[in-house]
Amino acid sequence: MGIFSIFSREKKESLDQGLAKTKENVFSKLSKAIIGKSKVDAEVLDNLEEILISSDVGVETTLRIIERIENRVSKDKYLGTTELNGILREEIASLLSENNNADSIEFTIPKMDSPYVIMVVGVNGVGKTTTIGKLAYQLKKAGKTVLLGASDTFRAAAVDQLTIWASRVDVPIVSQGMGADPASVAFDTLTSAVAKNTDVVIIDTAGRLHNKINLMNELSKIKKVMSKVVPDAPHEILLVLDGSTGQNAFEQAKQFTMATEVNALAITKLDGTAKGGVVIGISDQFKIPVKYIGIGEGIEDLQVFNKTEFVDSLFNS
Repeated sequence: MGIFSIFSREKKESLDQGLAKTKENVFSKLSKAIIGKSKVDAEVLDNLEEILISSDVGVETTLRIIERIENRVSKDKYLGTTELNGILREEIASLLSENNNADSIEFTIPKMDSPYVIMVVGVNGVGKTTTIGKLAYQLKKAGKTVLLGASDTFRAAAVDQLTIWASRVDVPIVSQGMGADPASVAFDTLTSAVAKNTDVVIIDTAGRLHNKINLMNELSKIKKVMSKVVPDAPHEILLVLDGSTGQNAFEQAKQFTMATEVNALAITKLDGTAKGGVVIGISDQFKIPVKYIGIGEGIEDLQVFNKTEFVDSLFNS
């Protein structure tokens, strides 16, 4: 067995463990819902709808899934409950594919003449800074040079935490301390990255939602200043969401997608929750691909989201 096979097996085992609570929540309820039933009827679909909503797939996405299954039931005339898992699996995989979720297994960035700039957004407490640290670790492990920018200057703890991660991962960081102008920090970070021919820049930003106008203005200012150094920066605006918060994650996604042009998602803390359905719902509702998932506290426990592996892990025994 080669090194890659061992890595793939370890990654799969980690994913299986991370999704264990969600899997148990969905399928223990599903098995109870179809006891004594020989076919998929209205009652089974009603039970399935309740199960998906309770797993935080979201109402809109749940109704979309149920409608698809209803169409298949009416088309095929008879579907046994033993086929329901397979049908549900196919429809969830189809939804994830429609929302541009990839099947990558590696931490990669596009080849560019300038640094690839990632601006990370999200409210405090979702694991934003930790995700940045783990992402920096994985990109460095993949052979990329990485520079961090501490533009969350609203809290001293945010700058300190990112500095700790930079030291732990052994990557440089640009910071000016609490109260500094976030856009100034971003400008200095990109200027340094260009001078040193750095591959990837990851910019942390403040996670305040109490005043959406201020948030919009601050993020817009950071983007504008960065584009003066790297014209098309940021290339990626990564929204970090805490999967364990369920419907709160939907509301955060709504607020941040209104405030800035989010084009990638990282969903954290899936190992500690039975609400892993939020991955499916948020991807579907906001039409933004999930790029990374957090399935543990270890430095290796940030994974590139692979829709096929995710669905397989969710449905396989």
